[in-house]
Amino acid sequence: MPSTLVHLAFGGMIAAALLGSVFDRRSLLVVLAVVAAPDLDSFIALVSVAGHRTVLHTYLIPISAGLLLYADTRIRDRSFVRGRWGPEGARLAWVSVVALAFAGIGLDFVDHGVNPLWPLHDQFYVLDGRFEISDQRGIVQSYVDLSPDTEQSGPRSRGSSQEVNISTGVDPNPGGEGGGPDPDTVEDPERMFPVVRHGWQLAILVSGTVVTGARLWMGDVDEN
Repeated sequence: MPSTLVHLAFGGMIAAALLGSVFDRRSLLVVLAVVAAPDLDSFIALVSVAGHRTVLHTYLIPISAGLLLYADTRIRDRSFVRGRWGPEGARLAWVSVVALAFAGIGLDFVDHGVNPLWPLHDQFYVLDGRFEISDQRGIVQSYVDLSPDTEQSGPRSRGSSQEVNISTGVDPNPGGEGGGPDPDTVEDPERMFPVVRHGWQLAILVSGTVVTGARLWMGDVDEN
């Protein structure tokens, strides 16, 4: 599963690409804080069955935030966000919502899955599949089941929060001692805090760090 560092690297690229003239160290920190926030549900998992990749990994959060922001900036006669922080604040808020959806939650959605509609629908899903163009079979995809013969692999259900327990460095033995009735509790489980576990994660971590750092450096050069 992607580490928080990989999430932050991807979020940094989104900030660098979308913030435009609003991009600076302060706005970058806001976006990165929003991107990192979903992983805080690792601590919720210590006291609740509905924890990691559930409570703060639900897409109801960015959807609700986006609807509220749209109503405030597009429908209301006087926008609270624009009135308090100006057009720059509104842009930062929109970019933060996008970064949360794609970098904060989206990376986990395609790797081991999340509980995307909790608490309205308590079910883990992982978005996995393939999309190819064949000279013999035409378009080959497995994301949407268009016929009974289509190989279906995403999104697919993994079970509810009562059935799916994801190990983290904070809670290395979910479902065991302190996390549920598991008779095979490990007294001293190994705590693993991942950095990168796949090549694509390393690519995002390196490219995101380089792009974000370069954008900060370019901003400093322009100011001087």
